[in-house]
Amino acid sequence: MLLHPSINPVALQLGPLAVHWYGLTYLAAFGLFMALGVLRLRHQPFASLSGVQAWSRQDVEDILFLGVMGVVLGGRLGYCLFYKPVYYLAHPMEVLAVWQGGMSFHGGMLGVIAAMVWFARSRGKPWLQVADFVAPCVPTGLAAGRVGNFINGELWGRVCSPDLPWGMVFRGAGDLPRHPSQAYQFLLEGLLLFVILWLYARKPRPRGAVAALFLMGYGMLRFAVRWPPCF
Repeated sequence: MLLHPSINPVALQLGPLAVHWYGLTYLAAFGLFMALGVLRLRHQPFASLSGVQAWSRQDVEDILFLGVMGVVLGGRLGYCLFYKPVYYLAHPMEVLAVWQGGMSFHGGMLGVIAAMVWFARSRGKPWLQVADFVAPCVPTGLAAGRVGNFINGELWGRVCSPDLPWGMVFRGAGDLPRHPSQAYQFLLEGLLLFVILWLYARKPRPRGAVAALFLMGYGMLRFAVRWPPCF
């Protein structure tokens, strides 16, 4: 079994400014989305057969900006409302203290959906087409987030057998080895789901099919990771 390395959550300290590894993984996620979004412009129906793009780089930049707002605001508000509503009702100003940590995937997902709806309506594009465009660009961002979870030593899995070669003892989780579920999620809902979606989305598909595959794939892979005794 392994011992989780003690990694300082602060990657860089510049006077009073602390740059956290978790924040850097968010930046990596947004950068990967931009790079993949530009490549996605080559796929149908986002690039017309005549070579004139139905979507543009400006569209990618705009939807990324709105998505970032949705992830940050939705993730933070979701965490405050879903996990500690009583505490934040008593300390409302701390809702703004994002540097203290606390982001919800569920809230972030709702924020991104709201951002896509806003983008679709403002640009006169079908919402499902926007969802199909975004879906293959999301799993790499999820993978980056799991790297941040591993660095922080959080979201570990269930206790596992000491004979499991990659079983890991996490500080704060007792003395018994546990499944490194962050690594499982990085590989499955991150890298594997990205490969499946990217290959599937390279050819024209019925509207909504790519987004539906993302939802089904993410749900099944997340369920596989959480299935006892892993999580």
